[in-house]
Amino acid sequence: MVREITNWRSLGGNVGADGRKVKDGLLFRCGQLYNLTAYQKEQVQNKYQIRRVFDFRGEEERKQYPDYLWSGLDYVVIDVLKDAQVNQASVDEIISANNQAEEDMLTTYEELALQNSAQKGYHQFLLTLINDPVPTAFHCFAGKDRTGVAAALILKSLGVSDEQIFVDYLKTIKARKQENQAILDYLRDQLTSSQLQDVAVALTVQKSYLERYFKAIKQNYGDFDNYLIRGLDLPLDFKTKMRQIYLE
Repeated sequence: MVREITNWRSLGGNVGADGRKVKDGLLFRCGQLYNLTAYQKEQVQNKYQIRRVFDFRGEEERKQYPDYLWSGLDYVVIDVLKDAQVNQASVDEIISANNQAEEDMLTTYEELALQNSAQKGYHQFLLTLINDPVPTAFHCFAGKDRTGVAAALILKSLGVSDEQIFVDYLKTIKARKQENQAILDYLRDQLTSSQLQDVAVALTVQKSYLERYFKAIKQNYGDFDNYLIRGLDLPLDFKTKMRQIYLE
């Protein structure tokens, strides 16, 4: 049985502004591209013809689980949580959460909206998407938090409804079920039951996490458009360019 890349999916097909659909074949989200099978390598290189990969992970994550890279690939590292006070985006950080995994996840989402490294990182990410559009994959460790926010930024900029943005975001629950269970099984003899519960909570997503992200934007910037301009320092015509490039 062939195994797809964990949490891999296209943003294509979502309905955006004026009823136009997001183009397929250009924007893909996923988990880390580590230890890929020959089949997975063939998929990412040849089937999807990925030309650029954005890696939102921190330095230690990248060292421990290096991405599969190939000739001609533009590999861009953006550590969006570099400035974070609370970082629940990797397994090591989750384990040290001291029985407050859910609250720490909510704080992490606020930081993804407001921290300097996140705003600068997503600025670079989104600006590249309009300045040099090529088939692109973007990911973090699990492809759920840092990646989930990146996907939400893209989809909301393209005029996709909030309902559909959350549908895409919550697909991670099913997409990571097998992988998450493997992680929990591996850690079972190393952690206490409460630590395992924390890991189980933080390995998946909840609607409340992304809601907290958008709430932080509203409280600090008033609305999403203002956040794009003042928070992420994007050009005034950013949404127009995104829609010209990525909607059909």
